[in-house]
Parts: sequence; C-alpha cells; structure tokens
Amino acid sequence: MKNVLRYFFLTSLVLVFFSCGNADDDVNFNINDGELGQGKEPDDCLGFGENDLLLSIQDQFTTLPGKVSILFKVSDDMGNPVSGLTANQFTIYEQGRNDDCFNIISSSESQARISPNSQVFNNNTLLVLDLSNSVLQGSLEELKSASISFINNVMPTGEDETGSFKMAIYWFDGEDELHALNPLSSSAEELTAAINGITADISNDPSTDLYGAVIKSTKKAEDLLKENNNSEIIGAASIVLFTDGTDQASRYKEADALKAVENANRNISYFSIGLGAEIDTEVLTKIGKTASVFASNKEELENTFNQISQRVAEQANSFYLFEYCTPKRDGSGESNLVIQLTDGNSKGAVQTKFSANGFTGGCE
Repeated sequence: MKNVLRYFFLTSLVLVFFSCGNADDDVNFNINDGELGQGKEPDDCLGFGENDLLLSIQDQFTTLPGKVSILFKVSDDMGNPVSGLTANQFTIYEQGRNDDCFNIISSSESQARISPNSQVFNNNTLLVLDLSNSVLQGSLEELKSASISFINNVMPTGEDETGSFKMAIYWFDGEDELHALNPLSSSAEELTAAINGITADISNDPSTDLYGAVIKSTKKAEDLLKENNNSEIIGAASIVLFTDGTDQASRYKEADALKAVENANRNISYFSIGLGAEIDTEVLTKIGKTASVFASNKEELENTFNQISQRVAEQANSFYLFEYCTPKRDGSGESNLVIQLTDGNSKGAVQTKFSANGFTGGCE
C-alpha cells in the first residue's frame, strides 16, 4: 500500500556557470546546470548553517506497516551531480507533536538504507546524432567509434544492470523528421549494433535541421516522463545532441528551440557536443544547458563523448531512494522529517513531512 504525500515546498533555483578545458584548449567543457528541488530548509533549531549540498526531493511515499521512502537527487553547490553515496552518510531527524525540536533516529535501529530504485524510478538517455552530409563524408567512422564508447560508458552492466536505465538513438539531417535508429533499450549490445549499422548513404537530405532536432527530442523526452508518471514511476531523461555545424534547413526558429530547452521539465538534462570550426558555440552552449563540449577536429571526438558520458552517468547515479522504518505510530499525526547528508567536508539537508496514519510495529 502506497500513499503519496503532497507536502512539498519549492526551494530556490540555483543557476551556476562553470567551464574548463584540456591543456591545449582544444576541448571546452562548459556547465551551466540548474537544480530545482522540493522540500524546504531545515528548522533553525537544528543549527545546521549553510548547505554545501542540495538534496532535491523528487517524490516520497509511505508503506505499511511503517516505512518512509524518499527519492531525491543530490548536487553540490556548483550544480554538479553527486553519485556513489551510501546509507551511513545520512542522518535522520524527526519532530513529532510533542517535540520542541528534532530528535535523531538511529540509522541502525530504523534499518536505514539506500534501496534499488528501479521500481519507482526510470532514467532514459536520448542520443541524438547529426548525420548530415558533412558528417557522413568527413567524420562518420570517428562518430561511430565515439558513440560506441559513449554507450559502453553510460549503460550499466553486470550487477548494476537494471531495466530502469535505457537509451534510445535518433539521428537528423535536413528532413523534417527525427529519425529513430534504435528504440529505448537496456542492452548495450543492441545499441552498439545500431551504431555499427550506420552507412554513408543513410541520409537523403544533405542539409541540417538542428533546431528541429532539439524541439522534437525535447518532445520525446517529455512524453517519456509523462508515460512514467502515468505508471506512478518517477522519471528523468538526458538528451545528448551531437552536431558538426549550424542549422541550415531554417525550418524552425532558433528562439523556439532555445525556448523548448529552457521550459522543459526540470528532470530533463541537456548535453551538447560540437565538432569543427563551423559550429556556433554560443547556441550549442544554450542547447547543452547542463554541459557542452567542443572538439576542434574529429580525432578529439571520442574524448569529448567520453567527457559527456561521465556527466550523464553521474547524473543518473545521483538519484537515491532512501528508506527507513520510523518509530512513529498510528494516531501520532503528521511529523516533520529532516535528512542530513555528510560527504567528506560537505553537508546538506532537506526538511519535509510524512503522515504515520495506519503505522504499526514492524517494517515490511
């Protein structure tokens, strides 16, 4: 039995700009990542001070006889995702109706844990490739090699492989269509075979409909999140777009493409990869609002894809399903909850609420 709680509060929007490059400045890595979280700042009685980490609550629910589950994303104060956290890095505080402030809840006694989130969370990546004539004639083999490396770096394997992480591959040229190369799949082998199947004669239109690709891929990502929501699953998506030029088809307006990115669901991340001297780095940086990478020649292409793959993987692995068994019981009403995270010298905390209606002894 699952009761979804709706007592969420919006925190402030954090917008950060950051850039770095390799020693020769051939590759530029630009990040301007925004995080919008649900929840609120912890009560002053706890005396936590300023947060270095941001916990963005995506959803929370309770399960009888007494389990509280919270799905959230963790970012640092630069907006970068934080992955690899464990349950012992979190401290639980509860405030009941008779408490002036919050009491620590023992992590061991409450069986606190980071649980597999595959049942409540899906993460989908859309790899969108420019296969216009300039790419097909000048850098196809390098693009295929870089794309395969990206797939291998991003897709979970072995014990980490779950059906909750999938990737789809699309491509565009000058046509008014975002062509599907491979539908959503959790199989790296299937995705790799699709990339290997690209041939130089795949396109019938040598132009570049870049803005159309941005608008259409955003629509596909939005639709995926809606499908997840209809299935009571929290979803996140990443759009990774590669191009070696500017929009030539002029079918869609630049302003409309950038508006689609800016107004997209907050759980859609955007990454752009640009190749060569003909790209518009300013536009691609706005399209890749989470991260942008630019390579001056095709020999650097795989390196740039690898940089983005690290960001995409970190983004996916920065979502956590934290669960614990509360000591609150039926009749105790609504309780305040604070979760504090300690990661080295950095700390962050978020406050929310839950109802203990129907709670009894035991957990699961």
